[in-house]
Amino acid sequence: MTQQMVSEGQYLAVFNSTHRVLKAEELLKQKGLPIMLIPAPRAIQADCGLAIRFNKEQHATVMNILTTAQLLPAFLCQLQNNLFITLEEYTHEND
Repeated sequence: MTQQMVSEGQYLAVFNSTHRVLKAEELLKQKGLPIMLIPAPRAIQADCGLAIRFNKEQHATVMNILTTAQLLPAFLCQLQNNLFITLEEYTHEND
């Protein structure tokens, strides 16, 4: 199932609340980015059970938009060799 939802090299922005992930999805889609809201794979811990999937080519743009909007995810991971590797963890003062 992992291979169907997330392809090798794709990123997942995993959020700690449904409110934050839905707000981030709306913002990114308004900017015309080809992102997708998906159920978080079982292999990763996700408090809200949802993640935003995007390709390598959108990484910098997605993260810049989320940073500017103060909507960083709880963590960012990437599928590498069929394993989800956490690349960055973020803390939020007002969650």
